[in-house]
Amino acid sequence: MVTPPSDRFPTSVAGLPAARPTEIVDLADGDEYELRIAPVAKRIGDATVRMLAYNGSIPGPTLRVPEGATVTVHVENEGDLPATVHWHGLRLDNRYDGTPDTQRPVQVGERYTAQVRTPDPGAYWYHPHIREDYGQELGLYGNVLVVPADPDYWPPAHREVLLTLDDVLLEDGRIAPFHRSGPTHSAMGRYGDVLLVAGETDLTLDARPGEVVRLHLTNTANTRVFDVALPGAELKLVGGDSGRVEQERLVDHVIVAPSERVVVDARFGASAELALEHRTPDRVHRLATVRVAGEPAAPGPADAFLEMRINAELAAERRRIEPHLITAPDKVLGFRAEMDDPGGHDHSGQGEHGHDHGGGHDHGGHGMGGDDGIEWDDHMAEANRQTTPANFRWLLVDQATGAANEAIDWQFREGDQVKIRLVNELAGDHPMHHPFHVHGAGRFLVLSRDGVVEPNLAWKDTVLVRTGETVDILLDVSNPGRWMAHCHIAEHHETGMMLGFTVVPARAPAPAPAE
Repeated sequence: MVTPPSDRFPTSVAGLPAARPTEIVDLADGDEYELRIAPVAKRIGDATVRMLAYNGSIPGPTLRVPEGATVTVHVENEGDLPATVHWHGLRLDNRYDGTPDTQRPVQVGERYTAQVRTPDPGAYWYHPHIREDYGQELGLYGNVLVVPADPDYWPPAHREVLLTLDDVLLEDGRIAPFHRSGPTHSAMGRYGDVLLVAGETDLTLDARPGEVVRLHLTNTANTRVFDVALPGAELKLVGGDSGRVEQERLVDHVIVAPSERVVVDARFGASAELALEHRTPDRVHRLATVRVAGEPAAPGPADAFLEMRINAELAAERRRIEPHLITAPDKVLGFRAEMDDPGGHDHSGQGEHGHDHGGGHDHGGHGMGGDDGIEWDDHMAEANRQTTPANFRWLLVDQATGAANEAIDWQFREGDQVKIRLVNELAGDHPMHHPFHVHGAGRFLVLSRDGVVEPNLAWKDTVLVRTGETVDILLDVSNPGRWMAHCHIAEHHETGMMLGFTVVPARAPAPAPAE
């Protein structure tokens, strides 16, 4: 099918500035900052492609902000289409959430000002919420690092590094085409064929023998789940989406779904060249090189590395949530796919992937073999490319009312504790995993997966729900306003896999029950 010129985005790099390195910008409470969206020429492997950037870099600037601060960000849009900037995971004022529900889209050539509040330590990120499938793939993403007020919040480390995990789909030396009229790849999302770490295909990092480096990993890919390992170094899981985990523990790899953050401390040994890897059941991808060399690091953080600290706050939360483990959910949300014209392809049951969607998933063990409920790659690329919102729909279905997607209108009150059951249904035209994201109305704890109690609590804003899996979460509702929740596979929520809910202030009249 030939795409008419009016439905194409620009691809020429002529006259564009080259993408520059990502800056780390320290902002204090009350500071103001300018953020500009504009095209750049970006080198990816052997190709130079037209992409979009915040302040000329991919990723955009990393904003380091103290816990409890408020900063003012002035956004200028010189991109390709109307824009918003969503401050992912931050519990800020609803009017600055950066969605079309909370603000008028910033037209090309216009400016917008947001007040960004940082109440919780951890790594967060910012990205578009209009045609996110396009803007995010083109490079519009950047981190916000909220520095804890407590200097002992994190375990000792020599330094910290923020790494975005991404992929991009190239065709004939350009970003694979997008349509202005709407997304493609609606069934599975757009899997890239080139993997990027911190925006680079061949990133090299340096470390010293005995050094402990804190790695903040953010998955900014449209669709791809990453399974990250660093053979030759010791890894300790210390944090997740919104701060510390309940129990620090040694790991040999971590799974990071789209929009999730995972924080691991890496302790390096003797001089060596190591590979940061992405592992799938089919192959191992080299993400980056780590050169360990030079003078040994000061021993303090390395000596403390094997101390597995317990987070007293989350240990107390575990006691608080015990009654919710056995109560019925307040809401049950089904995940489902509908396709009008499969085009002769079998998208259910034993489909093209050779995965038996009828059961047998090992949801708890993130093993290398067998069907683990995650689509690691796109094995039906041509069929997937042809799926659009016109022929493929992803649904979030309120199982109590039958309402789906934008027809869902939940009502909560500030201070509510809401148990939500997420059911990734096997019935449907293409069951697959979904990273479910709740905007800044609050944060949640995962209670259980397939009835098994979550062993290590962490405050979350996104949870990966694998194919056929049932996940119970407990949402702490703390922030009034109009919010949304959706699958964070960009093509899925652009296809409509998104719901809205309203949080009224604690002293406001009780919300009317949904009909």
